[in-house]
Amino acid sequence: MLRRNLNPLYHLILLILFYLAIQACQPHNDGSEKGNSNAKSLKDMVLIPSGKFTMGGRSEQAYRDEFPKHEVSISAFYMDATEVTNAEFAEFVEANGYKTIAERDINWDEMKKQLPPGTPKPADSVLKAGALVFTPTEGPVDMQDYSQWWKWTIGANWQHPLGPDSNIKDKMDHPVVHISWEDAQAYAKWAGKRLPTEAEWEWAAQGGKAGAKYPWGNESAEKASDKANFWQGFFPYENKEEDGYFGTAPVKSFAPNGYGLYDMAGNVWEWVQDKYNAETYAQYAMQGEVTNPEGANKYHDPQEPTIPKHVIRGGSFLCNDSYCSGYRVSRRMSSSKDSGLNHTGFRCVKDIN
Repeated sequence: MLRRNLNPLYHLILLILFYLAIQACQPHNDGSEKGNSNAKSLKDMVLIPSGKFTMGGRSEQAYRDEFPKHEVSISAFYMDATEVTNAEFAEFVEANGYKTIAERDINWDEMKKQLPPGTPKPADSVLKAGALVFTPTEGPVDMQDYSQWWKWTIGANWQHPLGPDSNIKDKMDHPVVHISWEDAQAYAKWAGKRLPTEAEWEWAAQGGKAGAKYPWGNESAEKASDKANFWQGFFPYENKEEDGYFGTAPVKSFAPNGYGLYDMAGNVWEWVQDKYNAETYAQYAMQGEVTNPEGANKYHDPQEPTIPKHVIRGGSFLCNDSYCSGYRVSRRMSSSKDSGLNHTGFRCVKDIN
């Protein structure tokens, strides 16, 4: 969550993020008009076995929202072996004419209803379709001021991840980015799948290694540049690229985990079904569900905060221990369900019928 800051650009970015949170109110094609029988197959999915595991923080880096640890039971399910790629998302868009949140202009008349009375209208140029793009700084900055490295970019979207002058022609095997939770849901519905629950995602990320801190095991991140795509060096100004990549990497660039899943750490953050609340695990405890809560294959619906957010998992090419350590299997982050950035994507799961 963004914190208060006196930087005017910071406030602009915060306002834009708030704007994006109501884009779902706008009429649009939800992507469900045309199905895809091929996408409904189990091609490129792997079977994740049933089992029980201890969910939650398991390292000295664990954050408060990862506790208390609790036992959950998981039923078997299928999961995409990789994050959804640009090629796969393009097939969905071609079949349905779907427009992502980042491709829709911002409707000020609707947005101002969600803001305090008297909130001034930004320039029309700011209300054009766009998204936030990571821009490295020239040196060390205040790590609480996210506006230092996120730039609102008109024309940035999944087809133009770095702005209107960029493209994905040579990145069709990279994970699709600038995807909102709503966009991911539309794709999943079209493909005959769904988003994973938090519990399913964490269980799958361990790859059969009970108590593993990372999808590759317990080897420290600073020794694991050959295991996943994340930030090596000093965030947000120096990436040593020891893993070979500054931004996204083609899926399957690194070895899979024990279940045959690629990029469960790094590359892009992945949306899951659950709404986010920092007290979710505490609610489990209060409800007497710390041991084997029912329905771990069903998403948890905690009391919503003021601005509803959904959980993202797995970290991205920007994650570093000094910043987020998002590549740990228990790390929880969140974002407004109607926003996407150039390090946010997803993968799907499918129930066993």
